Amino acid sequence: MCKQQREEVDISASLAEVWRVLTDKERDILRKSSKIQCFKRNQLIYYEGDEPKDMMCLLNGKVKIFKEGVGGRSQIIRMIKPIQYFGYRAYFAQENYLTNASAFEASTVCMIPMTIVTDFLKGNLNFAMFFIRQLSVDLGIADERTVNLTQKHIRGRLAESLLFLKDSYGLEEDGATLSIYLAREDLANLSNMTTSNAIRTLSTFATERIIALDGRKIKLIDMDRLKKISKLG
Repeated sequence: MCKQQREEVDISASLAEVWRVLTDKERDILRKSSKIQCFKRNQLIYYEGDEPKDMMCLLNGKVKIFKEGVGGRSQIIRMIKPIQYFGYRAYFAQENYLTNASAFEASTVCMIPMTIVTDFLKGNLNFAMFFIRQLSVDLGIADERTVNLTQKHIRGRLAESLLFLKDSYGLEEDGATLSIYLAREDLANLSNMTTSNAIRTLSTFATERIIALDGRKIKLIDMDRLKKISKLG
């Protein structure tokens, strides 16, 4: 998709969930106002402190939302999957971005001006309810992750992260290998632990035959035990 021109991208198919609640006039406005941008692996999509101007929808690829912490350590706040919206909370809060967003791999993003989104929200109740639900879901996930990342032990946090990646991005054809390849540092940042602890815990899981490791590939062998470790924390 990144090599295609904007007019070749089927916006209606890509944004189907939102497309259904728009009027014909709103669809035409969205089609004319939105733009497609392509990002290379590790390229930043927006920076902390930037002024929010667009609502973004990931069309393909993988995106991480993260924040730089104390001592240069990053904390991955959220992982974005297709078709998921992001980047609009700060605009509604009337503040600049509090986080950063970057592409985990080559990614295609639809950028919709927030001025257009605001107009739609004022005139379309179904559209407004859609994003109220989105914000509510995101808040619930954030609340749960806050508790889990602060109260669970290292094993529980890592097990939860592996299950979260499975639920977000699925498995490869073998039905066991995660279809996202993370550097150990990224997995540590997702799990709120040091890279050395992530490496050590992964190795322990592999020794216990809960997972199997092949470079950056992680194969989930014993899902029941992984869920139990995550639940017990």
